[in-house]
Amino acid sequence: MQKLTSQEEEVMQSIWKVGENNIKAFLEQMSEPKPPYTTLASTIKKLEKKGYIKSRLIGNVYFFKPFISEQFYKKKFMSSFVQEYFDNSYKEMVTFFIKQKKLSAEELKELINIIEKDKIN
Repeated sequence: MQKLTSQEEEVMQSIWKVGENNIKAFLEQMSEPKPPYTTLASTIKKLEKKGYIKSRLIGNVYFFKPFISEQFYKKKFMSSFVQEYFDNSYKEMVTFFIKQKKLSAEELKELINIIEKDKIN
């Protein structure tokens, strides 16, 4: 699976939110500054070539839908992110966020509760 550019990720976020639809609907959902229609259309074609979305023609309008789920992409992206930046250690990643003051003690306690609850189930 090819890694997405930041522009492609932004477009995929729009597609995941909207679901199957046309380029105009994706453009309307995007935040400002919105890309030009032609730029969005070009990015969508690239995403289709990469296998992230599928298209179908209805009448004379192309409709696009995600072929890769957001959850699947997050899993793949985070796995490679942790591998590349934290030597494949989630512990190192959490430590980094704690040191950067991005994760509070209360949030860490919540994570520990989730882990302990998951052990029981």
